[in-house]
Parts: sequence; structure tokens; C-alpha cells
Amino acid sequence: MWDAFVGLIADALTLNNELLKSIGIPYSFGFAIILFTLIIKVLTLPLTFKQLQAARKMQELQPEIQKLQKKYKDDREKLSKAQMELYKEAGVNPLGGCLPTLVQMPIWFALYQALFELASHGNLKEGFFWIPSLAEPHDLSWIWPLPQTPEGWLHAAALLVLPILTVVTQIIVQKMSMPSTGDQQQAMMSQMMMFMPIMFGFFALQVPQGLVLYWVTSNVFTLAQQYFINKQSEAAKREGGTAVSLAATRVVEEAPAAVVASGAETVKKTEAIKRAKDGKRKSKR
Repeated sequence: MWDAFVGLIADALTLNNELLKSIGIPYSFGFAIILFTLIIKVLTLPLTFKQLQAARKMQELQPEIQKLQKKYKDDREKLSKAQMELYKEAGVNPLGGCLPTLVQMPIWFALYQALFELASHGNLKEGFFWIPSLAEPHDLSWIWPLPQTPEGWLHAAALLVLPILTVVTQIIVQKMSMPSTGDQQQAMMSQMMMFMPIMFGFFALQVPQGLVLYWVTSNVFTLAQQYFINKQSEAAKREGGTAVSLAATRVVEEAPAAVVASGAETVKKTEAIKRAKDGKRKSKR
């Protein structure tokens, strides 16, 4: 089953390459990988929008979450229930941002194997603009130990461009999807998420440039998506606030209101009982 999936991706890349080469496009295999990336991004577009919108909604809920944290700071169970109720009313799934990444992970692994399979058959010998070969590298031997000749340094510099772009584009995407807030917990989470681009950058130094080209293209596409989502969010705020913020405020305010209503009802019942007792006493007299 897995081998068939890897073979399907290899066939898709080969088909894209032949199509682009037939119409005279240079660096056809590099553009074939970019075309394959765009197809995957379009197919997963609904999931990606859910991921980006979930991240934006979570940011909008931060002020209300902070209120709940102050209100239930001594009761973890009530805080957890209140937060889940807040997410439910606002239509936010805290785990919604993980699904697109989980869906794409098998594609990454299969693409990694497909590129090695294509390279073993000599299909990735050609470069892509400054990249000497889309099949390189296979390990860190090209950069460590450090090159000893000018040619070695030029070769290393050419292979370093895409890993650097991977780190930079992923940091920009994360900055756009997780804007700064006054929440210390959110700030700590943002700092922890900064390790992800570094980790991907380290992997990008050891895998074929074709796979890194896929990552960079995917990040640029996601960056454009996040830009338009942020614009829509800002426009909604200018029009008087989003449905998420209104729902969140309603949830936070309903709890105190319910308590007041319950207290008022109790007072009314107590006064009614008291009047009834006074009436009985007067009738006995």
C-alpha cells in the first residue's frame, strides 16, 4: 500500500515533468515539483483554511480566556469546563490546527522516498536555477567538515539557499498566524513554536533539494493564505467585531448573569414564604 502511494507520487512528478518539458519550459523537474505542491495545496485548501481560521479565532478569544483564568484561578476543573464552553459557543476547535499538518505528513515522507527513487534512476540530475541538483544532498557531508576549496564553498552556498528560505518563510507564517498578545502563556507558546522552523531548517540540510523546494513553495502559498485571512479578520473588526468575539463575550457574561438571576429568584421565594407565614400568624390571632 505504501509503495503504491510512493509510486503514485513519483508518477505524478514524472508526468508533470514531461508535460512542462514538452512545452519548452526550462528546469522542468523543479517546476514539476512546484506544480505538484500547488496541486496538493489546492486539494488541502479547505483543511488549511480551517487551520488558519482556528489560529485566528484562538487569538480573538485570548482576552476572554484571560478573564476566565483570573476568575477560576484557584479551580482548575471549573476553568477547564468554562474554557470548553467558550470554545463551543465560539465554534472553535482547539485541535483544529493540527489536522492539515497530519494530512500532509504522509505526503512529505512519500515525496522524500519518491525523490530518492527518481534520483536512483537518474531522473533528478538536472538542477534548478542556482541549485546544482534536485537529488542532493543525502547527508551533511557537503557542509561538515567545512569545504576546503572555492568550488566547495560555492557548492555549499548554492545548497544553503533553500534551507534558509525554509526557516525564514516558516517564521513569517508563524508570526502572521500567532500575533503578539499580552498573554504570558501565549507568548511562551509562541517562543516554543519558534523551534519548529529551526528543526525544519536542520532537516532541510540533509534531504534532497526537491523536497526542500516543496516545503518553501508550500510555505509561500500558506503565507499568502494567511495574509488574506488576516485582512478579512481586520475588516470584520472594523465592521463592529467578529461573531467569535461576540459569542465569547456572551459566554463570559452569562455566568455572572445566571448567578444574579438565581440569587434574585431565591430572594423572591424567601420573601413569599415569609409573607405566607406572617399571614398565617395574623389569621390565628
